[in-house]
Amino acid sequence: MKILLFGKNGQVGWELQRSLAPLGELVALDRHSQEFCGDLTNLDGIREAVRQVRPDVIVNAAAYTAVDKAESDTAAAHAVNAEAPGVLAEAANAAGAWLLHYSTDYVFDGSGSKPWEEADPTGPLSVYGRTKLEGEQRIAARCAQYLILRTSWVYAARGGNFAKTMLRLAAERERLTVVSDQFGAPTGADLLADVTAHMLCSALAEAAGSAGAAGVYHVAAAGETSWHGYARFVLDCAARSGRTLKASPDAVDPVATSAFPTPAARPHNSRLNTAKLRGAFGLQLPSWEQGVARMLAEIT
Repeated sequence: MKILLFGKNGQVGWELQRSLAPLGELVALDRHSQEFCGDLTNLDGIREAVRQVRPDVIVNAAAYTAVDKAESDTAAAHAVNAEAPGVLAEAANAAGAWLLHYSTDYVFDGSGSKPWEEADPTGPLSVYGRTKLEGEQRIAARCAQYLILRTSWVYAARGGNFAKTMLRLAAERERLTVVSDQFGAPTGADLLADVTAHMLCSALAEAAGSAGAAGVYHVAAAGETSWHGYARFVLDCAARSGRTLKASPDAVDPVATSAFPTPAARPHNSRLNTAKLRGAFGLQLPSWEQGVARMLAEIT
């Protein structure tokens, strides 16, 4: 099996290089790749890359993820999040390949408190959310064999993340203020990569690669918390490990989203119902606390 990966150096893409390598020949690209084009703003280039590599599977882990910047940089966000997935879908369909693509809870309007199911009505609040939703729609319309994985609150040990920011601020300040009215499940890039590998193996094995498994799936760690709860958990883990901080978990004050105005609106409810994924692929998703604790042990 030959796998073509876009976005190899992002949080998820980095972990995918590990999880996909045992499945077959992996061609991993980023926007600076020379032999084949990995720049999603170059639509002809990525179409040609698929034609030249002739993969059995395309995994698109590249995206325009600067949520606030997208409000003013609409054309670039649309090119990467909507147009490029459509081109990859057409190219995958022509090659008879599977396309696996990552999307987001931002396709929903964030209302209520019930975890979102795959078939729930969408209603993105931001340019980022709208372009990601359009990318989903283009894939579904142009490719028979696709898997779209919606996820939320992604983190990784590599690079910057919320937990590292909280640890840095807690070392500098005696009190922190963190949003308490947005809810979701912190989800590790390593978990997403491992789930991806499992799903691809299952999808390709099912009826010799028929499109029966195709569709949209929600993937997130089990459980839920707020950013405030997330911050308290991070500081509690740090304290238990003996790390010296000025701010304790009890010194994290809750605050409403409105206290931190941003160009792009954030959904209050980012909970994702993962029952469809777990049932279709026989997976058990670990708690968000387990994943974050493991990541913290890795970085501290």
